[in-house]
Amino acid sequence: MSDLAEEPTVDRTSVELFAGGGGLAMAVHGAGFRPLLVNEMVRYACDTLKLNAATTRGEVEWLPTRQDQWPLVEGDVREVDFSYLWDRVDLLAGGPPCQPFSLGGVAKGDEDKRNMFPEMFRAIREIQPKAVICENVRGLLRPSFRPYFDYIERELQLPFEERDEAASWQEHDEILRRRLGETPSDPKQRYQVRTFPVNAADYGVPQIRNRIILVAFRTDLGVDLDRFEQSVRPTHSESALARTMLDGTYWDRHPRVPSHVRRRVMSRLSGAITIADGTLPWRTLRDAIAGTDGQPPLPPVPWNRLDRQEYLLGGVTDHIGWPGARIYAGHTPNELDRPAKTVKAGVHGVPGGESVMLTDDLDPSADAYRHRYMTVRETARVMTFPDDWKLAGPRGEQMRQLGNAVPVVLGEFFARKIAEALDEADQQP
Repeated sequence: MSDLAEEPTVDRTSVELFAGGGGLAMAVHGAGFRPLLVNEMVRYACDTLKLNAATTRGEVEWLPTRQDQWPLVEGDVREVDFSYLWDRVDLLAGGPPCQPFSLGGVAKGDEDKRNMFPEMFRAIREIQPKAVICENVRGLLRPSFRPYFDYIERELQLPFEERDEAASWQEHDEILRRRLGETPSDPKQRYQVRTFPVNAADYGVPQIRNRIILVAFRTDLGVDLDRFEQSVRPTHSESALARTMLDGTYWDRHPRVPSHVRRRVMSRLSGAITIADGTLPWRTLRDAIAGTDGQPPLPPVPWNRLDRQEYLLGGVTDHIGWPGARIYAGHTPNELDRPAKTVKAGVHGVPGGESVMLTDDLDPSADAYRHRYMTVRETARVMTFPDDWKLAGPRGEQMRQLGNAVPVVLGEFFARKIAEALDEADQQP
């Protein structure tokens, strides 16, 4: 694994739940936090973590140094005891399984047994972290789920107000509402919470990915939430991308793009341009493949090698051509000069063409551009995973890990801002 984190001035610590293929864990580590525990139960995701940065902890509880690998607890989070980490954790991070709230899931909300938010709250009670970050799907904000999401926010504010097993969530919510109107007896057991609806493209991720990020700070720390909210405003925009295409700087980065492709892209720009606001341009799928973020360009996939066989393509792992890509109504491809569509886990297949890309190559016989499946490595680039991060399992399992992950760049941006807020809180008299 590459050196993801610079040497921090403060020894910040973290715990990561529902780690999956490692997106948020990488992000938190890259922001300077030292992982004290990482938890995941899916076999291939655990294999991925162990291939790169983690080692199985086993039954013996231990605290790693900054030089140690991440202690991985493999298995059901409901069986993990966190109490040995009491008051030792700066940031608790995780994306509780989102299927109960996703448009692509069964939409049972809090009734679904896969709802793992209660385990996040249990971990808070056993750890008492200074801060918490959760990422989840926008489906939590749908009108049908909004009352339950409001309840989740109140639970995050008062995680030590444990729900009685016999009580419904509505009954517990009434208790929380009353408690929030009272002065807390222990400020360390109450949290200040903010919810941020985000599009990952607005933070430099080459992908349209609409999610919510919940951030909570322990009340006793006195973090200025308004100041924090200002610090996490979007840094990139579609309008800035359009301006770089108009002034030519985008095309200067990609001098080999055929003129017919440029004309097609430029003909659709007018509606995307607004007044300059100081943001950076959205990063595109072409940017990701070309490595404009400092990674080397990915080599092209020859059309005669869409054969599922791995062979030397610039020495890049998981950059394998795959046959059978199709385009039809409702199943449209990614375009190179836009951020990619949302990478999906594909539990029920990938229904919208999210894993297909349109190329610059014309097919004279069909009077259209040729298309193919994206490779796993191209998809990993879209999720801002570094090329040296190895993914375990067959292609389907690798794509599932990527679709369930938090883009590393997005997670690291928020984790760094949390670290800065904690640093400022430490400096208060």
